[in-house]
Amino acid sequence: QVQLVESGGGLVQPGGSLRLSCAASGSIFRFYAMGWYRQGPGKQRDYVASITSGGSTNYADPVKGRFTISRDNVENTVYLQMNSLKPEDTAVYYCYIRGSPTELLGWGQGTQVTVSS
Repeated sequence: QVQLVESGGGLVQPGGSLRLSCAASGSIFRFYAMGWYRQGPGKQRDYVASITSGGSTNYADPVKGRFTISRDNVENTVYLQMNSLKPEDTAVYYCYIRGSPTELLGWGQGTQVTVSS
């Protein structure tokens, strides 16, 4: 009964920026982490970034130094600030929430990010 609503995707030029949002609601009795995966056309779904309840962050190597994940600790909303975007970042971005390291509570429906000139 956990719902994740994503927003913020769109079309940007290489070098541009986007800010994605993911708002969680429903039966969230425990919170461990929220984060993002992405999946390009014809590719597998790859890990992007995550943030824990304590504020610890982690990033996949391709986005380190360019993306920043943050969280609103009251509203259970996670953000992904994406700077210096590259065409290789083009993908559908999916957010998730975990109630524990082994308990996946839900996925968002995805938001399209397209980086093209």
